[in-house]
Amino acid sequence: MSEYILEARGIEKSFPGVKALDKVDFAVRRGEVHALVGENGAGKSTLMMVLGGVYVPEAGEVHVDGKAVRFRSPRDSIQSGIGIVFQELSLVPHLSVAENIYFNRQPVKLGGRIDRKRLQQLTTEMLARFGITHISPATLVRDLSIANQQVIEILKAMSEAPKIIVLDEPTSSLTEVEVARLFENIRRLQNEGISFVYISHHLNEVFEIADSVTVLRDGQKVVTAKVADVDEDFLISHMVGRSIENIYGSRAADAPLGEVIFQAENLTREGVFRDVSFDVREGEIVGFSGLVGAGRTEVARSIFGADPLTSGSMTLDGKPFCVNDCARAIKEKVGYMTEDRKTLGLFLDFDITQNFAANRLGGYVKHGMMCDGDLCFVSEQIVKDFRVVTSSIEKKVRELSGGNQQKVLLASWMSIDPKILFVDEPTRGVDVGAKWEIYQLLRNLAKEKRCGIVVISSDLPEILGLSDRIVVMKEGRVAGILDGSTATEKSVMKLAIGSGGEEDGNG
Repeated sequence: MSEYILEARGIEKSFPGVKALDKVDFAVRRGEVHALVGENGAGKSTLMMVLGGVYVPEAGEVHVDGKAVRFRSPRDSIQSGIGIVFQELSLVPHLSVAENIYFNRQPVKLGGRIDRKRLQQLTTEMLARFGITHISPATLVRDLSIANQQVIEILKAMSEAPKIIVLDEPTSSLTEVEVARLFENIRRLQNEGISFVYISHHLNEVFEIADSVTVLRDGQKVVTAKVADVDEDFLISHMVGRSIENIYGSRAADAPLGEVIFQAENLTREGVFRDVSFDVREGEIVGFSGLVGAGRTEVARSIFGADPLTSGSMTLDGKPFCVNDCARAIKEKVGYMTEDRKTLGLFLDFDITQNFAANRLGGYVKHGMMCDGDLCFVSEQIVKDFRVVTSSIEKKVRELSGGNQQKVLLASWMSIDPKILFVDEPTRGVDVGAKWEIYQLLRNLAKEKRCGIVVISSDLPEILGLSDRIVVMKEGRVAGILDGSTATEKSVMKLAIGSGGEEDGNG
């Protein structure tokens, strides 16, 4: 019996003008969690697509359980024992949880009709196996949060009884508590002999859950090592080809906080959040933390005018601030960068220039005509300043990597010269190099433009690393506000789950 449950040998895959995989070797031992890391464009997703039967490589071979296999379709991969959870959810929104988990594999009665009772029973057992009691098999997927949809995507792969499960950014929409639950389930399945390929930009997760790690860069394997033998600096330097120290940066000594620029008092949206109060100073980065469903995003959307407030008051620059639509908020120089860049944030079929201009078209109009020359000049400069990797400003945004899409989205909001900017999950699904660049952009915006920034994030190390103060929410209320310089993961989580903690009196 082979030591490895999965082996990819000398895999090569090219696209027009790009060598996506160049003689890549990758092997996973039986019962291990093997992390696969690298910047966007390193080849991780392409390798996963090869293993999943989506792409057919030009060279190389794949072995599963010691036997050579050749995948001509995703079904071939599944039948060989590989289950893949893609980063981009593949669920059908208008079908139920049960119908999605057992999609195209529903139990049937004589005559070919779906056995609804059996389907319900199988799904209930699958949910219970992983300790999920808050989701009904009959619930439509479209009615679930992004986090719960991701849980269902994982259960869908697990229901195929695979030998190897590939998880591509599985925690991008999960809270710390949900990540811990996922890891418990991974370890449980490991004990049953299932192996995992764990693809993630969160290196802290790699060190917590993985046994081995492989680094890809520019389509080539750089190194494979035991996780116990390396540290974060080792992985980052091999991923980006250079050393990055203190990825979150720090407040410059010459950039003290200014006066309060924005204040919210007792904001309430009936049934969603209640009596939310906080303030933001000039040049300050305020983090919003809490479990999924705590109300963080909902508060930001209401301040921005996307959803109505029931009661409460706000001031901006010391003057009453009240908006009921997003266009008005933008005119007042209040921005909101959504967590869902592909559905709500970007115009994927428009080019980079059009996306840059989307939030302030009026700034490029003279005598009723668009000043294309001015817009192109500004776009070229923004591409340079934001380090957007692209061959042209006329490239469609959907053709960019996740990190570059995120930088385009951030640039479009910086273009309104905001007084206060809400950024929701600013680094979701981007690599460590792009994260560092986004953090620098946010810090420069706070320092140079004196913008007040509110960072909403499920990534607790990100919140702790960036924030001057941290607003912790629980069940639609502010559970406490912590000083960023002294806050810890423990102190934030104690407030988030309601097991104690002290409020510092700032809101």
